[in-house]
Amino acid sequence: MSASGSRPNIVLIMTDQQRYDTIRALGYPYMDTPNLDRLVNEGVSFTNHFVTSASCSPSRASFFTGYYPHTTGIYKNADVWKHSWVENLADAGYHCVNIGKMHTYPYETPLGFHERFVVENKDRYLEGRWFFDRWDMACQARGVVKQQREIYRTWPGYKDSLGAFEWKMDEDLHSDFFVGNMAKYWLQNKPAMDKPFFLQIGFPGPHPPYDPPKRYADPYMKKDLPLPAVSEEEKAAQPPAQKMLREENIKVDHDSVVWKENPSAEELKRMRAYYYANVTMIDEKIGDILKTLDEKGYLENSIVIFTSDHGDCMGDHGHIEKWVMYDEITRTPMIVWGPAYFQGGRKVDDLIQQFDLVPALFELAGVQQPAGWEAKSLLPFLKEDPKAKGREYVFAEQSKDPTLQGTEFMTMVRNREWKLVHYLGENQGGELYDLAKDPKERNNLWNDLSYADKKRELLDVLLSWRIRSDVATEPFSRAWR
Repeated sequence: MSASGSRPNIVLIMTDQQRYDTIRALGYPYMDTPNLDRLVNEGVSFTNHFVTSASCSPSRASFFTGYYPHTTGIYKNADVWKHSWVENLADAGYHCVNIGKMHTYPYETPLGFHERFVVENKDRYLEGRWFFDRWDMACQARGVVKQQREIYRTWPGYKDSLGAFEWKMDEDLHSDFFVGNMAKYWLQNKPAMDKPFFLQIGFPGPHPPYDPPKRYADPYMKKDLPLPAVSEEEKAAQPPAQKMLREENIKVDHDSVVWKENPSAEELKRMRAYYYANVTMIDEKIGDILKTLDEKGYLENSIVIFTSDHGDCMGDHGHIEKWVMYDEITRTPMIVWGPAYFQGGRKVDDLIQQFDLVPALFELAGVQQPAGWEAKSLLPFLKEDPKAKGREYVFAEQSKDPTLQGTEFMTMVRNREWKLVHYLGENQGGELYDLAKDPKERNNLWNDLSYADKKRELLDVLLSWRIRSDVATEPFSRAWR
């Protein structure tokens, strides 16, 4: 709690599918992110922050429960997800509000929120295709239909766009504008209340379609942007499930992206420019939200968090979107800002899991933490405890889903020097990377016999972790199903 003893407002800003290398102040000079830079410069940034799954709902459900996907039972999008620690905040006297994407299923399940203004994926085509969210309703009130896959398919060059399209409708009808403006409106007009609030703001971007207005994309098209370097040797050494994933994304235009085995440099640059432009557009809305919090007198007693549910390969390793365990997917930004509660301007390089944030928030808010969480509190880092220590290993899990068809289940274990990815089924192969020598994860050592001992060591770590986790979380699993 603050020096005054009042409980903090908690503002959790989450994007969808944002890589770790998309914030200028974290060392990526091609980005234009002045408001996220402010949070970095005044807050605490966790630069080795890892999510627990390679797709939306499993990652989010893990974060919002404090357990790994194998404990929550939420392995893929559209798995039923009805509970979260938001219920604990609500029971402890917080007024809890969701504006934007959460990706619960059913989409509008309460989850502990007193108010929900649901906005889901920009391009819904599998589960919930005909679900009309608040953004759809805003478009209906304007007498228009949002840009989406059926419309993009009629545009010239659709198959060569790699999911990058100019937003041609009114800017305020873009989903990220809509969510940002709705959050601002709620803060400006919410009734006075004698309790703190928890406000989750879920931006649908930069998840594809990569769809910024032209004025955001043009500056990036003029920049020298980092482009993927992928060799045929790298792709050939990937497990069979990854080959099937590439083939699936070439065959099916998931999220309006028609992928290619060998896209041109021009196509890749345009795709990345539009993705980065989406980030800058969201950054502008974050600036509006921070300004509104300040104008309404909330900011001084608020903790603001920025993070994302997973990243996007954007051509790295020959892949698009997610469903793989490379750092481009499992490593995302995590910034915690709260000058009234801890000293900012710091970066923490220790390994952490995304849900490790939540016990710290509960402690700062004076809320009792549920027993049995697999999360490890980040509060010692926020309070500059010299004994603060991160994790030795981080883990992630992903099951077969409508896009990832080549494996029943894959599991990642990673420490500072090594990463292993296990694919269920002996014929699936696997992945092993020496991160000290190969930080870009381009040289798969799984079948190199000289590394058999290291592979066995990490497989043993994976097995021990899974058994220990299953035993420790059995009461949670039994009680919450």
